[in-house]
Amino acid sequence: MVTLIHTLADHTNDVSCCAFSSSYLATCSLDKTIRLYSLKDFTELPYSPLKGHTYGVHCCCFSPSGHVLASCSTDGTTMVWDTRDGQRLAVLEQPSGSPVRVCRFSPESNYLVSGAADGSVVLWNAQSLKLYRSGNIKDGSLVACAFSPNGNFFVTGSSCGDLTVWDDKMRCLHNEKTHDLGVTCCDISSQPISDGEHGSRYFQMASCGQDNQIKLWLIWFADYLGVGLKYKCALSGHSAPVLACAFSYDGQMLVSGSVDKCVLIYETSTGNILHTLSQHTRYVTTCAFAPCILLLATGSMDKTVNIWQFDCKQPCSGNIIENESEMAVENWSEEDVSTWLHAQGLTDLVEIFQMNNIDGKELLDLTKESLMNELKIDGYSYEKAAMENWLTTKRRSSPMTNLPLPSLLLTPNRTLKMAISRWLETQQKHNETT
Repeated sequence: MVTLIHTLADHTNDVSCCAFSSSYLATCSLDKTIRLYSLKDFTELPYSPLKGHTYGVHCCCFSPSGHVLASCSTDGTTMVWDTRDGQRLAVLEQPSGSPVRVCRFSPESNYLVSGAADGSVVLWNAQSLKLYRSGNIKDGSLVACAFSPNGNFFVTGSSCGDLTVWDDKMRCLHNEKTHDLGVTCCDISSQPISDGEHGSRYFQMASCGQDNQIKLWLIWFADYLGVGLKYKCALSGHSAPVLACAFSYDGQMLVSGSVDKCVLIYETSTGNILHTLSQHTRYVTTCAFAPCILLLATGSMDKTVNIWQFDCKQPCSGNIIENESEMAVENWSEEDVSTWLHAQGLTDLVEIFQMNNIDGKELLDLTKESLMNELKIDGYSYEKAAMENWLTTKRRSSPMTNLPLPSLLLTPNRTLKMAISRWLETQQKHNETT
């Protein structure tokens, strides 16, 4: 079952895109703004909305770390923002000046892609924020883009109905007509299907279009075999053009939004419709699953963003420790650590871990003492004996800020206690498997 838990109604024009990081939800609109919300309680951040675009914003996306947000607009630019303070880091002008319809970061944060209405596609260096390579599709506007999970290639979709596969050198590897009336969106599941023939890895891709269809594809990439794209099946259910689609983080569900005002959630293994959501009053233009927590956001031309929560547990690829087939914990990025914390119900700790740049290797090195004394989880936490000693010297200020303490009553940090307890259990499981 899926429950509507929150509706955001801050935009004054059509909502065009929404995107999740491990800590935030970003939404953008034809009202020229981007808004940022905390996932803790969906309150808008103090420095939101982000302003700077002079025309409607079509797309927004987070970098893998969640520290950077990109947005693109009819004004012909892609803007890059620091999500920690809302400061604008760069304005990337499409060389042709054409309206930019879509932007995406690569999984390793090496590149940022921007695609425009004139068919131009630009690969930007995400570190230097300088143009790296550029190209053009054959016909039509570039309206959709998705990276492979390994970052070796990306797919673009056009208003003429083509899907084009590119490598990270901007070489066109494959082009195929897929939707007669035009592609509107595409997404690639982050989870591989299986090892294919000759050692190539299969990933599941979804595309949707003006033909009312959602199509599932198998796509694979091998160094010496190139790229392959194989049609798998079509998913039915919508009665009008499908404007958006997205896989859940574990690849087991696919969500779509349509001109028919409905949101459909499919089980990808069977193609069955699991849920039909019909609360929006106008076209559904965007949909996105949160990484590893069971939240879904849908945006519409009714100017609202709905937040949905699943009340049943689903397998989560972010909980990698309990899945031997996933990569070793020591290889986790900071974002993997954040998604694991979310999956463990420790959302309050995400910001602290991010501030301390805790990746998988550092996560394995954490001890009870370092959790308590170095990270200072949940604001400022101290060992009971140390704090009692502090107070016995008649100090009445915070050891960290030197501000007056509102109370001398010591309160147990239950969040920290839970974190330590869960971490020790996780460490024990990890040691047993290694």
